[in-house]
Amino acid sequence: MYIFLIGIIIMAYFMVIAKRMMSLIASFRVQSVFLFLATLFMAMKEKSPELYILAGLLLLLKVILIPNFLSNIVKKLKMNEGIGMFLNPLFSLLIAVFLTYLSYMFTTRIIAFKAEAQVISFAVSLSVTMIGLFIMIFRMKALSQVVGFLVMENGLFLAASALAGGMPFFVEIVIFMDVFVSVIIFGMFIYKINKLFTHIDVSKLNTLRR
Repeated sequence: MYIFLIGIIIMAYFMVIAKRMMSLIASFRVQSVFLFLATLFMAMKEKSPELYILAGLLLLLKVILIPNFLSNIVKKLKMNEGIGMFLNPLFSLLIAVFLTYLSYMFTTRIIAFKAEAQVISFAVSLSVTMIGLFIMIFRMKALSQVVGFLVMENGLFLAASALAGGMPFFVEIVIFMDVFVSVIIFGMFIYKINKLFTHIDVSKLNTLRR
């Protein structure tokens, strides 16, 4: 289990330092693979049919469908240039590592987990959630902010598993469907923005207020 958690957090660091959209999407795909493997491991350990179904949905949506959909948008819009950074990669990575440290300190001192695996899982999930929020805030391209939203959802999914063995099964299904539909809507929205303004740099949209 620990190797999957390490893979999840390392891929979050890769996304923080990614300079191009395809690299960002590829890192998200690999992170989702590790999350799928972690969920599959828990399903085998607990012999839970619900967890097997959730693992299958993770594989289908976050490893195959969503990354392919985002990659197609990048290719169609020919936008595999820099993703636009308010902070340089090195400074962003330092902030991500600091967020991981804060997450671990919060988990060990504030929340009383009995098992070490729960401590590590929740610390990683909280760190990934905050790193996803960081990507949403400090990246200029709208598509990179969509990926940040997906990274946050990965962290929240892992947190639910660490806290209470997962949310109710049907709640998980609804969340997966909601995320998938949201990505489709975001993708269409981004395509329309690019068609109208020839770019998807959200920082340049401030000129619309003038």
